[in-house]
Amino acid sequence: MKYWFMDRHRTCHGVQKMCRVIGASRSGYYRWKREPQSKRHKENEKILMEIRQSYRNSRKTYGSPRITEDLRAKGIKCSENRVARLMKSKGIVAKAAKKFKATTNSKHNLPVAGNLLKQDFESERPNTVWTSDITYIRTMEGWLYLAVILDLYSRQVVGWAMSDRLTSDF
Repeated sequence: MKYWFMDRHRTCHGVQKMCRVIGASRSGYYRWKREPQSKRHKENEKILMEIRQSYRNSRKTYGSPRITEDLRAKGIKCSENRVARLMKSKGIVAKAAKKFKATTNSKHNLPVAGNLLKQDFESERPNTVWTSDITYIRTMEGWLYLAVILDLYSRQVVGWAMSDRLTSDF
């Protein structure tokens, strides 16, 4: 691994300097450079590329079992243990799924707002009837919440707010 690192950075830093800093021998580096990579190493590199692709496509949620399924679906033969070992060696860890949290509680004795519009979404004048809605937007970083207020007469957006948390003050 250290020789691979040295090989990638030899244009920026001299081999002798890197050997001194890393604590490797120059002769060891050049011996490693002469030897061809093993078939197994080349296979692992190809599998690792596919693992990274599957991991990105799953939004970093797939672990070794699902990634192994993906690879087998693509016709790549490998065991779950091999995928797990390669993922661990590169620090690829699946995000744990968060438990669903109910945000609406309909079983309460609190007063409920009346239906003042009674499904009549027409308005005679501007700024007399406004309506609002909240939309959930999934992004690569998580959920965003968009709250919009519309004037029913002009159908214009009167106001809006966006937040990464669904709280009453946003």
